[in-house]
Amino acid sequence: MLPWKRVLRPVVALLLTAAIATLPAATTANAATAAPSGGGWNDYSCKPSAAHPRPVVLVHGTFGNSVDNWLGLAPYLTKRGYCVFSLDYGQLAGVPFFHGLGPIEKSAEQLDAFVDEVLAATGAAEADLVGHSQGGMMPRHYLKFLGGAAEVNALVGIAPDNHGTTLSGLTRLLPYFPGAEDLLSAATPALADQIAGSAFLTKLNAGGDTVPGVRYTVIATKYDQVVTPYRSQYLDGPDVRNVLLQDLCPVDLSEHLAIGLFDRIAFHEVANALDPARARPTTCASAFS
Repeated sequence: MLPWKRVLRPVVALLLTAAIATLPAATTANAATAAPSGGGWNDYSCKPSAAHPRPVVLVHGTFGNSVDNWLGLAPYLTKRGYCVFSLDYGQLAGVPFFHGLGPIEKSAEQLDAFVDEVLAATGAAEADLVGHSQGGMMPRHYLKFLGGAAEVNALVGIAPDNHGTTLSGLTRLLPYFPGAEDLLSAATPALADQIAGSAFLTKLNAGGDTVPGVRYTVIATKYDQVVTPYRSQYLDGPDVRNVLLQDLCPVDLSEHLAIGLFDRIAFHEVANALDPARARPTTCASAFS
């Protein structure tokens, strides 16, 4: 075996471990069941109200799924009167439960089809999207290249990797190991797509971060250890609001996983972004509201 291949294997393993380490311990057990319905989320009999006229589509992150990512936020929103839906995307053959691994362009096509189903079922003209990590970035391909701007009112990204990630500098080692990026692309295309400077992200961000007609909100934490540097999550353009969790509550220590799974301060900001006309100030006390 060539010397660089001996080093390559642990480098790739470290990249995968860094992503897998963000999974909740109960993922496998919870993902064995379908997303809740009938009074919960993914209830296709739900009809949007006058107060909340658009269904909310939740988009999980890398290694996530339609259940585990949303055990906190989905009930939070349904309790407030929203019709809430979630999908699985980016599945790889032979890999159960852990999704968001396939080519991101293909995942965006899956999101496009799912939004069409939700709009047809609810009778709404537009949806709002809320995504965590890759799920906050991937929809931008749908908005920009697949006609999603005509079907979406707002995109809320929780710790989204809008401009890719360096994984705290680890991805900068890849050029020193010939074949490393090809190995990532072949085994887990979505991981390769999310490396800062990838061809996918270069195309996505060319000509501007946003498209007309969509409101964008980014909710970030300075303690993010996966999407680094954390400011790379922010978007530039009209109708953009970039929010740092610690500006709202300095003692909030949530990192990449916690901000999406159970941080109620982040949830409060999601609710504000979905209904800006009724927005209430978000503070540390919002964790108890």
